[in-house]
Amino acid sequence: MATPRYWLIKSEPSVYAYAKLEEDGRTEWTGVRSFEARNNIRAMTPGDLCLYYHSNEDKAVVGVACVLSKPGPDPTAPGEDWASVDVGPVVAFTAPVTLATIKATPALKDFPLITRSRLSVTPTPVEHFELVLKMGKTKLPTTATATATATAKPKPKAKPRARP
Repeated sequence: MATPRYWLIKSEPSVYAYAKLEEDGRTEWTGVRSFEARNNIRAMTPGDLCLYYHSNEDKAVVGVACVLSKPGPDPTAPGEDWASVDVGPVVAFTAPVTLATIKATPALKDFPLITRSRLSVTPTPVEHFELVLKMGKTKLPTTATATATATAKPKPKAKPRARP
């Protein structure tokens, strides 16, 4: 199996909170309407891990999700050139890592949440991923990808998340 890549994905908690992802077991990551973010979705592969960021209200990284499917067309934009993937929960953070904390951490000065703040899906360097995980007092399950796949409710169809 290929080494996973790391991403940051954002959702407003009032629209689709990480707790809702845990409840649903999986969701389609739809509604992205930025060409750069769309291209990032198209670069995702099953097994990639995503820091899950609550934007606007909480402004904190609150969990880790796993990409469960290959990229495909976004069903919320029929006939248009947008992309989506299915994601599932891996682990909720023990302690959310706030935007203020991230900005105050010199080792994260180049973190995409700061440098590409308007982008809803961004690649994340492994060292940033690991540091944010440590700051959140959270460890990945031994096999995060296997855990996410096993705990994801079986596919007939992933529930679409509400559009941000």
